[in-house]
Amino acid sequence: MLIKSRGIVLHTLKYNDAGCIVDVLTREEGFQSFFVRISRGKRGGLKSAFFQPLTAVDIEWNHKPTSNLQTLRSVSPHPMLGLERPEKITLALFLAEFLRTALRSEPIAAPLFDYTWDSIEWLNLSEQHFSNFHLVFLLRMTHFLGFYPNLANYADGMYFDLENSSFVAHQPLHSHYLDPTDAAFLPTLMRMQPATMHLFKFSGARRTRLLRFIVSYYQLHLPAFGELKSLNVLEAVFQD
Repeated sequence: MLIKSRGIVLHTLKYNDAGCIVDVLTREEGFQSFFVRISRGKRGGLKSAFFQPLTAVDIEWNHKPTSNLQTLRSVSPHPMLGLERPEKITLALFLAEFLRTALRSEPIAAPLFDYTWDSIEWLNLSEQHFSNFHLVFLLRMTHFLGFYPNLANYADGMYFDLENSSFVAHQPLHSHYLDPTDAAFLPTLMRMQPATMHLFKFSGARRTRLLRFIVSYYQLHLPAFGELKSLNVLEAVFQD
């Protein structure tokens, strides 16, 4: 079956001298792996530049439901601005690894893909004020995955129970919670929008601490979610 879809490149692994395996989040079929023959010539063929992390692409392939590895028929980068700045490249590497780790085993509905696509487009176009982007993006994504934090009963001095996704008045009996000082930042993060992100200031240490809690939150609710190799690099870049 011939399928045309938007896609977001998440990972590329060299297979041999002629090609590579590319993991792509697609709107039509969710997470897909493709074998891609890379052209080394100046004309025609598929270029390695098409498959950088978080590259937005329009793709076409003959889908084989029984195969874990599809073959691309055509691919073209979507006309978004690139992620040229070093901090954006680092952010792209982290988000691509995060999405691949979080979504590889999850069913992907169109609204989740559209949210991811629109968020990446905003990041591409943003010239500044994106140092908290990854925190907001990851928290809002939980809405599509079924463990969105419940803020309904929040009050000063409450703990946030990471296992049950809710605020509680007393310290939970398990170890997966935010103390009242850290928990107080959660409603602030959930109120953030791209257009107002610059109004909220976090120290580098606070940003790192919140990111670590968010990653732990995903690990609790997605059993297949493992460690992220790019986490330390991202934290170093956004320390200021």
